[in-house]
Amino acid sequence: MADVQLVMNAGSSSLKFSAYASHENDPILKGKVTGIGRAPEFSATGAQADALGELTPETPHGEIVQRVLGWLTAHPEFGDIRAVGHRVVHGGRDFSKPVLITDKVLQQLTELEPLAPSHQPHNLGAIRAVQGWKADLPQVACFDTGFHASQPKLNKMFGLPRALTDQGVIRYGFHGLSYEYIARVLPRHFGEVADGRVVVAHLGNGASMCAMNGRRSVATTMGFSALDGLVMGRRCGSIDPGVLIYLQQGLGMTPQQVEKLLYKESGLQGVSGVSNAMQVLQESGTPEAMEAIELFCLRAAQELSRTLPCIGGLDALVFTAGIGENSPRVRSGICAHLKWLGLEIDENANETGADLIHAKASAVQVGVIATDEEGVIVGHMRDLVG
Repeated sequence: MADVQLVMNAGSSSLKFSAYASHENDPILKGKVTGIGRAPEFSATGAQADALGELTPETPHGEIVQRVLGWLTAHPEFGDIRAVGHRVVHGGRDFSKPVLITDKVLQQLTELEPLAPSHQPHNLGAIRAVQGWKADLPQVACFDTGFHASQPKLNKMFGLPRALTDQGVIRYGFHGLSYEYIARVLPRHFGEVADGRVVVAHLGNGASMCAMNGRRSVATTMGFSALDGLVMGRRCGSIDPGVLIYLQQGLGMTPQQVEKLLYKESGLQGVSGVSNAMQVLQESGTPEAMEAIELFCLRAAQELSRTLPCIGGLDALVFTAGIGENSPRVRSGICAHLKWLGLEIDENANETGADLIHAKASAVQVGVIATDEEGVIVGHMRDLVG
């Protein structure tokens, strides 16, 4: 039986997993469970939709992970799992590089759950589920915050008392595994420009941008938490802190109610009143849905502009992730707000899904690159466990 490495990406409402044969870069198996907590649906290479048994809105994340592991064990043709790598959203100040998971590491990561309440508990829940399945199986944590460790100190600071900065109240940035992959492959698409002033837009249900120079993170739109920056599927993005004070002191909302509002009920979902999914909004056609899309594009352009002083201009813009890779309308909408940079896209190339979508006369190159976070994770896992 062949040895395989398993990659797990446990999110707030989904579980994605991939299996890789030793030394192979392409997965031999990919699967996912979507709609966890609402209407769970399972799909995987060579699997029936009911292969995990009945899944209900009440089925816990941890149990779903256990069922996936049980399904893999029952199908030895997929290989013998020798190690598991996980996406972990927040590494805090202590973890800027991938690490083998120990009880001490797991406890340290648990203490960071308040900084990413919609993601970190599920990331760690998957780790614990694997421990319960095979306690001695090596597991590796790869951090979305790690790629941004290269940012200058000033770009990480808030205008808060220094004592709070020293305690770790700083800008961390997220989606680092996606940005790490894009940074690796940039030269294939942009040649020498890849090492210049590049902004990568990771646009999905969660969305952020990373300004790079020399393919290293210099600035990012997300900060202390995954709430900052762009308008997202259900998250509000940057907001006047005074609004939060008013919600609690003026409207009497509890911290828990404010947290739910900001993480679950805002963003595209809140503005449109229709859906958090960009494709659904584009097909909806209601005035509120159209306004939500327009706000998403405007705020993205504004946030991109905010990063440019940190890298001194813009040579290339890259779109990636679910919306970035699949929505010509959003790409066009964002670029329309950036014409002042001399940026101009070729609408035909944009609509047909070309890799490079800038017009010949554009002062800024624009591309679309599919990201591969799982490929980054399996690479780090092999480095640590062989």
